[in-house]
Amino acid sequence: MAARPENGRKNDPQRTQEDILIVATEEFSTHGLAGARVDAIAERTRTSKRMIYYYFGSKEGLYLAVLERSYRKIRTLEEDLHLSNLPPEEALRQLIATTFEHDEANPDFVRLVSIENIHHAAHMMRSEAIRDLNVSVIETIAGILDRGVAQGVFRRQADPIDIHMMISAFCFFRVSNRYTFGTIFRRDLSDAETMARHKGMIADAVIRYLIAP
Repeated sequence: MAARPENGRKNDPQRTQEDILIVATEEFSTHGLAGARVDAIAERTRTSKRMIYYYFGSKEGLYLAVLERSYRKIRTLEEDLHLSNLPPEEALRQLIATTFEHDEANPDFVRLVSIENIHHAAHMMRSEAIRDLNVSVIETIAGILDRGVAQGVFRRQADPIDIHMMISAFCFFRVSNRYTFGTIFRRDLSDAETMARHKGMIADAVIRYLIAP
């Protein structure tokens, strides 16, 4: 039986679920899994706990759906770049820039991943969708590396997962540690000039690692 519209909402289940996920992303990233309140999500989306549980099963099911949506967002951005059409170095620099800009614009993603690490990825382990989504970025990087070696642009036979980790680590750290790092060293990591410098630094570091013998 389909859920009935509540509080005068038009019966558009897909839109309703998307609205719930948007608000839930903010709620979970701000308060964590334990501190987030389904009542607050229901109030802000003009739905009810009953409807949220109808769509997502439980609070944990909603949290997992939020994680899946967050990973799907960045993987879709990467797929839209069509990196196989670019020269290897340009493709890698474009991928790095996209990761950098995504993390900068989506601190909720960084917080959600940090929260899930606190839980030892217990919820993520139940998601085949997240595993499948993240295969694509490794395949993309592997293709860039293979083309780079074949064309003589890259000299190192690198593990694509290592390269993904190298890119992710720098981009993620800038957002996850922005306030502590900024307080300790009195540096604003959101400053436009600093961001541009850091974006170039990570790209240069990865490329130089790959061209080294």
